Amino acid sequence: MEKGARKRVRPTDPRQTLGLAGEEAACAELVRRGYAILARRYRTRAGEVDLVARDGATIVFVEVKTRAGDAYGGGAAAVTWQKRQRLARVAVEFLARSGQLNAPCRFDVVVVTPAVVPRVEVYTDAFILE
Repeated sequence: MEKGARKRVRPTDPRQTLGLAGEEAACAELVRRGYAILARRYRTRAGEVDLVARDGATIVFVEVKTRAGDAYGGGAAAVTWQKRQRLARVAVEFLARSGQLNAPCRFDVVVVTPAVVPRVEVYTDAFILE
C-alpha cells in the first residue's frame, strides 16, 4: 500500500453495516428508476446527505433510512424537522460548490426494510422546506 493511502475498513458496528446495506439497496432502486447517482455520503460542515442524484434535470438529495423493525417508528418518521433543516443546508452547499444554484432540486426519502430481498420504498418529494 502506498504511503498515505487509506486502508478501507469494514464497519464493525452492526448499525453501520445495516446502514451501508440499506444505502446499497437504495442506490440500486434509484438507478433502476433512472436516477444517476452523483455522490454518496456527501459531507460538509453543515452535515451529511446520504445520496445526491440526478432525476432528469432535477438534483435530488436523498435521505436513506434503514430499519430492521418499527419499534422506534418507521424510517420516514425519523426525518425530523431538524434533519430536514440540516439536509437543506447541505443541499445549498452542494448546489453552490457545483455551480448549480439555479437547478431544480427536491428531497426524497428512501426507506429500506432488510430481508432476503430488501423492501425499498421511495418517497419522492418527501418534504418541502418553508
